[in-house]
Amino acid sequence: MTAPQSARARVLFLCVHNSARSQIAEAFANVRFSDRLIAESAGLEAGSLNPFAVEAMRERGIDISQKQTRRVFDLYTAGELFDYVITVCDESNAERCPIFPGVTQRMHWSFPDPGALVGSHDERLAATREIRDAIEARVTAWGATLGA
Repeated sequence: MTAPQSARARVLFLCVHNSARSQIAEAFANVRFSDRLIAESAGLEAGSLNPFAVEAMRERGIDISQKQTRRVFDLYTAGELFDYVITVCDESNAERCPIFPGVTQRMHWSFPDPGALVGSHDERLAATREIRDAIEARVTAWGATLGA
């Protein structure tokens, strides 16, 4: 395995399916802090993009509709290393979130799973917006602590 070569920190956001939370965190990190870090995302298993996450991010002017979901094992076998690995699983799934070996710092930020939401389209979208906003706030606060 090779060490990260960039002067920017490399961060990996992880959740169970790489379908919403980790994709949202990756997008906000790359948009807000591209001068400080390179963000990627993956999941324990690859799922499909959550349409409510895509819609909620589009409202923020960020298009994640073409993003592919990825398995963390694929990054590991490719020899990828990261300065930070941040799991964004909810507490009920935290034990299922993968631990990526060989990292400098690991963190866990608990967010509800948009894939588990029930209700009408509008109710699910509203709840996804709340999750999006919470992830945005956490990424923004954390990213601001990184050296420019």
